[in-house]
Order: sequence, then structure tokens, then C-alpha cells
Amino acid sequence: MTNPISERWTAPTHLPRWYLDASALAKLYVRESDSDLLDEALDGREDLTTSDLSITEAISAAARRHREGTLSAPDLARVRSQLVADRDDGPYRCMSLVPELHREAERILVTVRAVPLRASDALHLAQAISARATVFLTFDRRLARAAEAVGLVVFPGPV
Repeated sequence: MTNPISERWTAPTHLPRWYLDASALAKLYVRESDSDLLDEALDGREDLTTSDLSITEAISAAARRHREGTLSAPDLARVRSQLVADRDDGPYRCMSLVPELHREAERILVTVRAVPLRASDALHLAQAISARATVFLTFDRRLARAAEAVGLVVFPGPV
């Protein structure tokens, strides 16, 4: 079966760092559409970065799925436990929010006019820029457009 996303995307392996937002990070812990595509793209990569913000938002998304009845209580506990454990010992480097990132996010909020951004979106972009990421992994259409506006390559590409 063909995957329309994989037809649009060829993973450039020479890029120095990839940033995972919450929508991408969540797909690594809760199986959903495009989880396999993401697993394949990340297989063997050692240049992954995410943030405490992504972890909190991914846990929030899992908790929402539990409230909606699509994720069991044991699965929610497993997802939370694994995300927290991987924060320090996982396959990615994890960034914390510091005042400088807030200032960069504020700059992004007032300069990226083509895309209406939430504060958390701007914080993700600021973290990716600070990490010197060149690929921004997101499944959020608005955030993908904003990432492109600040010069990042977006995976899985235009959605």
C-alpha cells in the first residue's frame, strides 16, 4: 500500500539535528496514523532533540485520549512513565525552557505574520532554532507552515 506522505518526503540523512514537537513525539509512544512512517524516518538517527514542553503536551494528548475512552488507564500510565524516563535517558536530547527561549518565542510571535501562532507553537520553534535543528518534525499543519516560515525543513512535508 502506498503512503502519500512517504511519496512526498525523502529523509535527508546529512542534516545535523531534528526537532520533534509534541504531535511527532506522541506518535512514538501511542500508535496512530503515521507512527510507522515516523519510526522508519527516525530509525538509527542520533541527532534528535525535543523539549520538556513536547513531553508535557504529549502526556496531555495521551490523557485526553484516556478521557475520551480510546486509551486505557494502564496504557496512559505506561506512556507517561516511558516519556518521563526517556526525558533523561531516551533516544533524544531534551531541552528545558529558559528565559532566552521565551524571548526568541516572543520575537517569532511578532515577526511571523503569515501564520497565526499560539505561544506554545512559538516556543517549539524557538527551541528548534536554539538547538540548531534544520528539520522540524510535526503533524500540526499550522505549526508546519510556521516552521517553514522561519526556514526549517518540515517532516513529513506539506500536510
